[in-house]
Amino acid sequence: MKFLCLSTAEQGCSLAIVDKTILVCEEFWQAPVTHSKRLIKMIEHMLENRAGMELGQIDAFIAARGPGSFTGLRIGISVIKGLGYAMTKPAAGVSSLDGIAFRFSHACLPVCAMMDARRNEVYCAVYCFDGGRLVSKSKERVLSPEAAIGMTKGATVFAGSGSKAYQDVIEKTADHPVIAHNFLDSVSAAALIRSWVSKADFLNSAENCLVPSYIRQSDAQLQFAEKQPS
Repeated sequence: MKFLCLSTAEQGCSLAIVDKTILVCEEFWQAPVTHSKRLIKMIEHMLENRAGMELGQIDAFIAARGPGSFTGLRIGISVIKGLGYAMTKPAAGVSSLDGIAFRFSHACLPVCAMMDARRNEVYCAVYCFDGGRLVSKSKERVLSPEAAIGMTKGATVFAGSGSKAYQDVIEKTADHPVIAHNFLDSVSAAALIRSWVSKADFLNSAENCLVPSYIRQSDAQLQFAEKQPS
């Protein structure tokens, strides 16, 4: 099967085409331009000039479903849903945190994927791998950086935008932390499906339903709640 994978979970945009378990091509853009203004052109360019494919050759569409930017997620999910509907092909969603953690699937240490959630919080989950295979994954949470660090034990790889936003806290608090390189902090479109493509029911699993997973309320909802009389 050929997959077109997309992440707009943060400011950067990652797009990839995967053929079974082979990465055909992947692109990443980090620019102050809204995702809605470049996505379709990126997809057209990748298919025609990088992969040498037509849209009709894609068998399924995958998007980062969250956590992440509320606006970014809605844009990416809408595009993938639209492509799936137009081509009558399946579309599924995968955790944005998986798209970070699975870049380190051959690490011999646990991996704490952390995305900057603002408000002095991070979206996070802790992963353990064995030879590229996922052994365990904690529940995805939105926590203070200190509480997220408290989920780890011993030497741990910290990766994602949250690991840079709160690097000083990690270095002071965590037990022998390993801070991933900046180049590996983004949600990788190709890594999104690493843990799922080998499963026969991947595209039909309720767990992979293409609906946003925000984890917490939007800033607008939080501000509205704060203004309500107690």
